[in-house]
Amino acid sequence: MLTWGGGGAPARRTRAGASRRLLLAAGLAALVTLTGAPARAADPGGSCPPDQTDCDVWDDDPGVPGGGGGPGGGGNDGGGGNGGGTAKCQWNGQVVKCYDDLLGWFNNSDGCYYKLTEPQLPAPAGQQWYTASCVGGATGQQGNVLLAAPPPGFGTPPDPEELARRALASISLLPPRVAVAPRRSKGPGLVGLPVWMWASPGASYFGPLSASASDRGLTVEITAKVDRIVWHMSDDIDVTCYGPGTPYDADGPDAGAASPDCGLPHGYPTAATYQVSATTFWTVEWSGGGESGVIPQSRVSGVVPVQINELQVVTR
Repeated sequence: MLTWGGGGAPARRTRAGASRRLLLAAGLAALVTLTGAPARAADPGGSCPPDQTDCDVWDDDPGVPGGGGGPGGGGNDGGGGNGGGTAKCQWNGQVVKCYDDLLGWFNNSDGCYYKLTEPQLPAPAGQQWYTASCVGGATGQQGNVLLAAPPPGFGTPPDPEELARRALASISLLPPRVAVAPRRSKGPGLVGLPVWMWASPGASYFGPLSASASDRGLTVEITAKVDRIVWHMSDDIDVTCYGPGTPYDADGPDAGAASPDCGLPHGYPTAATYQVSATTFWTVEWSGGGESGVIPQSRVSGVVPVQINELQVVTR
């Protein structure tokens, strides 16, 4: 693997210190441009990942600088990609909120939310009535349960990581909007000549982005930024860059030279049509409630073919 720029290591989290069933839910020239926007029909020369809806592929348009993204959660809805950590509240394999303003606190052991019944019904000494609302089995059931002690999970304070993921879902981490020279539509590149790669540097593509989420007096803040971008140039060539790279200018002073920060300096070794894509690896740092951590994320571009021909030598 070819690596450009500074180092980086995978981020990881650190920490300091109801009767039944209610359903929840829930030759170097110009460029090839791939963009992270709502999916449209792709140019025949490129394609997007089959499960990713926020990708377009162009073969002729010039690159458009990236800009800030609006709310929406991006491609992985704040919790996908390479997200770290394990959700504390789940039922039948589905993640649920640990606390709901209307239903109360979730009990993982029986799939029910519990809150104190208001007003309280007559009860023996040392016992209290709880209103239970459940998410499994028969849906829509709710009832009062007499308990001598609060059920598991009852009264648990907000989970900072859950709030961090809620904040993450409010911002858009877009897949990289990438460009490559040479461009197949303008003619093939040649074996041994430099290849340039770059991506739009807007905040929605590389960060930093910030957001926060609050619950019952606890506020968690997050900051998201790209740690590195890995270009998959062929089955056996990956290039890691620590920035968006430099756009290629066919009329500039570096035309024909190697990219200063993100490229294949010696080009491809053999003639072929190569399928190029890129993955950005985001680090989402969060802090709040005396805890902190990291939620790794990744976003994948579409795929674009780059045609490389043999360099012909003519002798006389």
